Amino acid sequence: MLATFFIASKFIPVVFADHCKRAFFFFLQPWYAYLDVQHDAIDNCEVVNFDVPMDFLAVGLAIVDSLTRLAGLVAVVVVIGAGVSYIMAGGNPEKAAAARRHIWQGLIGLAIVFVAAGFVAFIGNKLNPAGP
Repeated sequence: MLATFFIASKFIPVVFADHCKRAFFFFLQPWYAYLDVQHDAIDNCEVVNFDVPMDFLAVGLAIVDSLTRLAGLVAVVVVIGAGVSYIMAGGNPEKAAAARRHIWQGLIGLAIVFVAAGFVAFIGNKLNPAGP
């Protein structure tokens, strides 16, 4: 990805010229999701205004938001895998009990991820009301 950086006083506008659309990789948000993004009508690109001392929190929240999305995906995969192992237990009570324990652990992890993602999105939207 090509990016051009312009340093002016305390703002660093970043112009994404290669695709000029909000970049989503798989289902993850870009690092500038909670920053002030303006649309440049001439180049049809997004310009990110990055205030050096104050916007590190917003970038950190965007990274934590992506990590919670990945953790949610892992929790769903754990629940599905534990469900398959429960089905494949074949009447063995030890394997069935271990699979049930993994299902509960995956569901608890998924609940924690939902709460964390909601908290991060709430804080991120309070920092930038335009939001991602």
